[in-house]
Amino acid sequence: MIIITGASRGIGKFLFEKYYKNGENIIGTYHSTPPDEQFIDQYYKVDISDINEVTAWIEIIKTEISQLTLVNCAGNNYNSFAHKADLKKWSNVINVNLVGSFNVIYSLLPYMRNDDFGRIINFSSIVAQVGIPGTSAYAASKSGLWGLARSIAIENATKGITINNLNLGYFDIGMITEVPDKFQEVIKKKIPTGEFGDPENIFNAVEFIRKADYMNGTSIDINAGLY
Repeated sequence: MIIITGASRGIGKFLFEKYYKNGENIIGTYHSTPPDEQFIDQYYKVDISDINEVTAWIEIIKTEISQLTLVNCAGNNYNSFAHKADLKKWSNVINVNLVGSFNVIYSLLPYMRNDDFGRIINFSSIVAQVGIPGTSAYAASKSGLWGLARSIAIENATKGITINNLNLGYFDIGMITEVPDKFQEVIKKKIPTGEFGDPENIFNAVEFIRKADYMNGTSIDINAGLY
């Protein structure tokens, strides 16, 4: 089965609908954005930054969990120069993007270990690689996933479980849609292709990781050569 967190919008929604149409056994989570009505039976409202909510949700679905692929798409953002940051908002990004991802991994690892199989795929970002003013919270949360993956990979490698990250550049989906058009054009000029990526590239990369059992604890850059 496939579990996608943050599956009601952006990349998570895109992947959820792809797998749903492919007939996969799939579950999605959401928090602030309700899912489309046609998929409502496949979704659970969960604040992944709250371990108690995660635990309660896993208790509901535990009999369904088998041969699991976990795709952690849930995330949020907060932009501010560090010396002007609202510490509560800054910490909330860490609590969702990094701690929340760990909460879900932590809660599902026992089922994967019992199955001797698991695929964990996290989404990191070019933002954590290039240094962009005002993104310290987001960059810190996404770079933290790299070390998390390396440790968990070593701990679970003999149990048929892999964990990898996709470091995404700028795609024609998700948070980029919130950026004003004039700034989108500035970003495009920095991308060697001059265009935002097609989300199909993300789906293809997820599928590759699902099948590549010798890839573990690493990250793949999908950014059209932007560094």
